Amino acid sequence: MDNKKISEKYSCIASCPMRNVIAHFANKWSMLLLVILDEYGVMRFNELSRAIPDISPKVLSGHLKTLESMGLVRRELYAEVPPRTEYHLTDLGKSLIPILNSLSDWGRQHLTTIQKNMSR
Repeated sequence: MDNKKISEKYSCIASCPMRNVIAHFANKWSMLLLVILDEYGVMRFNELSRAIPDISPKVLSGHLKTLESMGLVRRELYAEVPPRTEYHLTDLGKSLIPILNSLSDWGRQHLTTIQKNMSR
C-alpha cells in the first residue's frame, strides 16, 4: 500500500477526538491522580504528594494544571494565612472514573499475562 492510500485510510485516526483527549491524561500520573481524588474527595497539594511519593512537586503541579485546564479537576484557592489550596474532581472528572475503573480491572485481570509476554 502506498503512503497516499495509508494517509487517506487513517486520516480520521489522526484527528480522532478520543486520541487527542487521551493524550492529555493517559500518562504515568494523571489517571492515578484522578482515581485518588475520587477515593479521597478534596485534597491539598501536600496530601496528593504524600499519596504518590514517587512524583516530584514540579511534575505533580504540571499534571494538576493540565487536569484543571481540561475541566477534570477543580482547584480552590482560599485567601487565608497561610494560603490554602484544595483540589477535587469536577462532574466531568467524576464521569471518567467508571472508565478508569474498568481499565484498572482489565489491567489486574491481564497483568500476569502481559508481564510474561514482555519477558520473552
